[in-house]
Amino acid sequence: MAGKIFYRERLKVGEKERKPRFALLAVTGVQIEFYSTHLRKKELDLIAKELGAELILIPHDPKDKDKDEVEIKK
Repeated sequence: MAGKIFYRERLKVGEKERKPRFALLAVTGVQIEFYSTHLRKKELDLIAKELGAELILIPHDPKDKDKDEVEIKK
């Protein structure tokens, strides 16, 4: 079974900012340790390719626009 990497776009990053735009949400089916929770799409693509994992984008709920980032618990 190939693993899955779940991610979403961050709310508080603007179009022209040079910060990673994607927040890592969860990983299944592969054993991997991430040292960053905010990643660029290129980084996610490379990690998924090397692991043989599928990238799954989780869309935002339009009602959540004014809420802070979801904290990832370890």
